[in-house]
Amino acid sequence: MVATRKEDQIMWDIYRDLFKEATPSGDFDKLVEDAPINERGQKDIGFMNYEISEDLFNQILDRHLKGKRITKLKQRMLRNTVLLGCSPRFSVIEPKTEEK
Repeated sequence: MVATRKEDQIMWDIYRDLFKEATPSGDFDKLVEDAPINERGQKDIGFMNYEISEDLFNQILDRHLKGKRITKLKQRMLRNTVLLGCSPRFSVIEPKTEEK
């Protein structure tokens, strides 16, 4: 499935908000602009240097996808593309240990 210009814009807006809310905060447009080109000719964005909670990630996606005039299938495509793309990694939450 190919994204339309409108869907591309939604995806870029999602990435901007994800990096703005990540730790450390980042400017997605600047990251893309300054990214080096790898051996396959792709921009190499250091997205693994940024963290975001899974809850905040989902809130940002929902905010951008809810109420848009795009099909549920396209919404799922955008969600998966962002999740599997160059979005910040999820924060690791240390499991609570029981004290004896």
